[in-house]
Amino acid sequence: MINSDHVALIPGASRPVGRAIAHAFGQAGIHLVLPLIDDWPESNTEMIDQFTDCGYTFISPGCDLTKTDEVKKLISSIQAEFGRLDFLVNNIERGGMPVVHGSYDQPVNKDQWQLEFDTTIRAKWELFQRAHPLILASGGGSVTNISSIAGVIGRSGPASYLFNDGYSCANRSIKSLTETWARETGPSIRVNEVMLGLVQGRHGENTRGWELLSSAQQQALKNHTLLKRTAHPDEIADIVYYLAVKATYVTGCQLVVDGGYRLGGEQTTELPPGVLS
Repeated sequence: MINSDHVALIPGASRPVGRAIAHAFGQAGIHLVLPLIDDWPESNTEMIDQFTDCGYTFISPGCDLTKTDEVKKLISSIQAEFGRLDFLVNNIERGGMPVVHGSYDQPVNKDQWQLEFDTTIRAKWELFQRAHPLILASGGGSVTNISSIAGVIGRSGPASYLFNDGYSCANRSIKSLTETWARETGPSIRVNEVMLGLVQGRHGENTRGWELLSSAQQQALKNHTLLKRTAHPDEIADIVYYLAVKATYVTGCQLVVDGGYRLGGEQTTELPPGVLS
């Protein structure tokens, strides 16, 4: 049961998917910790103004989530401010898109591969390692890792324009972390994963990469998705909130939320008449 003392740590809340998730928790009366990422100053300001208007209780400290000392300081600030932590939504990544970045060999991309691993894997690991003792001390709770179908399909098919090699490899690793952490911290902490397909604001409409695709390329991505559309961030937030808060008998689970993208490359055919009489 949610009470007025519960606290959720949600990185990436200035961007569309993370913000929708943070809204879901905030609307439930859960206190929010929303680390700021320097690369998105306008989004950070917009988020702070919006959440202030909503009346949520939140703090938004700056933090480089790939650095151990800064993550330790973040967890200490949560303990000082709220005295507890109940939910970690590991929504942090920096995936380069081939349609935006091109080859890793380009000089402008010299740090891109490492950035994709540091944010997609290292930052999640840092947050879990530093946060889960406080979650345990608070009576238990949940960790929800956010990943991408890039970890399954890689740079293939219509999504070849969207998923870099490094980003795909990093996302493939998250399932291992999810299952290991579920074993390590059960029964007090449930650890699950939500694997995302194409979402508006995250590899879908309203992202820089999407706008660089031709209309035919965009349509090919939707045609490859059984539901023939991208997801709205609120649809993702509903699932994440349910898995984190209400699915109390689920742990070590990888839930794929991709509208059927992975299945869309193959079509069924009508049953043949057969030869038996």
